[in-house]
Amino acid sequence: MHHVTVKDVMTQQVISTGENTCFKDITRTLLTHTVSALPVVDDDGRVVGVVSEADLLRKEELRKQPPGKHHPSPPKPHTDTPGAQTARDLMSTPAVTIPKDASLVAADRLMHEKGVKRLPVVDEHGRLAGIVSRCDLLKVFMRSDRDIEHDVRVDVLTRSLWMDTSRVHVTVKDGVVTLSGTMTLRTDTRIALEMTRQASGVVDVIDELAWDRDNTPTDEQR
Repeated sequence: MHHVTVKDVMTQQVISTGENTCFKDITRTLLTHTVSALPVVDDDGRVVGVVSEADLLRKEELRKQPPGKHHPSPPKPHTDTPGAQTARDLMSTPAVTIPKDASLVAADRLMHEKGVKRLPVVDEHGRLAGIVSRCDLLKVFMRSDRDIEHDVRVDVLTRSLWMDTSRVHVTVKDGVVTLSGTMTLRTDTRIALEMTRQASGVVDVIDELAWDRDNTPTDEQR
């Protein structure tokens, strides 16, 4: 079964900047392309940091403060000085990135943990391959009910499960899959339900399955 990964939904045409790009050119790029942050790449295309609108504004805030003034906010993990002039000085580092073959669940979890709305996507060498946003993660749920039904019938019930699924019926409405019918073992129904939940685009699964024999362990067998 094909599981959708970050590379399937990411934007491949990414606006990035080099380490030596000056403050003014970074600002111009952000405004021209209407983005709030830029991945910073080295000469080999590897992501070394991210520079954002907040980084630029922080620099200006520091520049206007009297010398030696205490700043109550905690320093960011980059060169937090009024004299910062290039992306190398301004960027937040290390960059929070995601491998292109990572799952959408992993990308969503990382965004939540780091409090970011988008992630630079990197290949196996750490080079910039794309960018993925929270909006991109929702694309998988635009799959048609027909495509989801096909995946569940063919990939889950026919190809993946080494069990009799000939009496199982599949219906899909607005991404919600209903499994009905009968399987041989109760544990088989649990496996079928769990694999269906993992299919791309599935919003929820309704369990209407019956079984011929309950083979779940009893309290004495546990």
